[in-house]
Amino acid sequence: MNDAPMIEVSGLYKIFGSNPDAAMPLIEEGRGKDEIFDKTGQTVGVHDAELSIREGEIFVVMGLSGSGKSTMVRLLNRLIEPTSGSIRINGRDVTSMSHKELIELRRRDLAMVFQSFALMPHRTVLDNAAFGLEVAGEDRDKRRERAMEALEQVGLDANANSYPDELSGGMQQRVGLARALATDPSIMLMDEAFSALDPLIRTEMQDELLELQRRQARTVVFISHDLDEAMRIGDRIAIMQDGRIVQVGTPEEIVTQPANDYVRSFFYGVDISQVFTAADIMDKQHLTVVERPGMGVRAALESLRRHDRDFAVVVGSDGHYEGIVSADALARVLNESDEPGFRDAFESVEPVPTDGLLDELIGRCADTAAPIPVVDGDGRYRGAVSRSRLLRTLDRTSDASSEATENAGGSHE
Repeated sequence: MNDAPMIEVSGLYKIFGSNPDAAMPLIEEGRGKDEIFDKTGQTVGVHDAELSIREGEIFVVMGLSGSGKSTMVRLLNRLIEPTSGSIRINGRDVTSMSHKELIELRRRDLAMVFQSFALMPHRTVLDNAAFGLEVAGEDRDKRRERAMEALEQVGLDANANSYPDELSGGMQQRVGLARALATDPSIMLMDEAFSALDPLIRTEMQDELLELQRRQARTVVFISHDLDEAMRIGDRIAIMQDGRIVQVGTPEEIVTQPANDYVRSFFYGVDISQVFTAADIMDKQHLTVVERPGMGVRAALESLRRHDRDFAVVVGSDGHYEGIVSADALARVLNESDEPGFRDAFESVEPVPTDGLLDELIGRCADTAAPIPVVDGDGRYRGAVSRSRLLRTLDRTSDASSEATENAGGSHE
């Protein structure tokens, strides 16, 4: 992921109504959204929004109904005209673009996926996927070729000649996703794209999006009202309340450092073990020993005693995880063998991947006193999760959830 901003929003306002200027003095006085509507008849949709969205990240905008999240995403591609403020995409000011420039931006850089599948029933899956390219003026052979490639990405190439009514809801939404991918956009705007789907299919579509990101990372702005979804797919999350952005952060930051009671209220009923990953809580400073000439069992045992540790992680010289050893096991093999090796002292502990969820760790931590090693996709050691570290995380997030319940009266409303 590139840290360079792909989308920058500054001082952005959207006021709905025939006289937006009437609302601005009240906004400057700090009046609330409801009071402004009562006095002026104008509705504040987005209030002084500031955002910086990085290239290649999934950025989730969430909030309750009426918070302004769907207005925000439509402002980014000017489906809704902003009242004031700046929107820059790749350094270009979208708010000052001519109609022609805006159309070109939408064709080249932006694609949008809506909650409604909006498929044309009289067209095949292939022709539906190619529709955006058809509108852009691509010739028939080229657009069908690119549409087929997009269908392959979402696993629907075998259904290219089917019609929408022959597909399940999840498959229809995949066609909508393929239609967006066919134009090869650098930015995808997804407005409640999966919320109309059954829970199981919804989870499958979230997995599909994450897999697409692994293969070819795009900048994705994803609108959702569901905290579980936001935390499952989002690299960062912006939470909106009454048109304002009240907090932006990673899933862990949102859970552990909520900005206000409104943010805390979202945690009621959230299963944190299904949200945090091993990488989120692992200890990168756990004692390690490198298996190499000159570093044997005796040296490892001395290192453990010197650091007053019970366990150490053994890694190869290339950083790959080898195993976990304990001081007791090292002492035992020294007594039992003239030429002991690390493998004689390894504990029965299997590593977990960096993206492994906490619920996978709970059972493992219960079965062993040893820390659970965390490895990346290449098997390299990245950190470890101890039983005490896991319990502290669960306890801390449980306290946050309890506090949210008390402040919100046990309700999202």
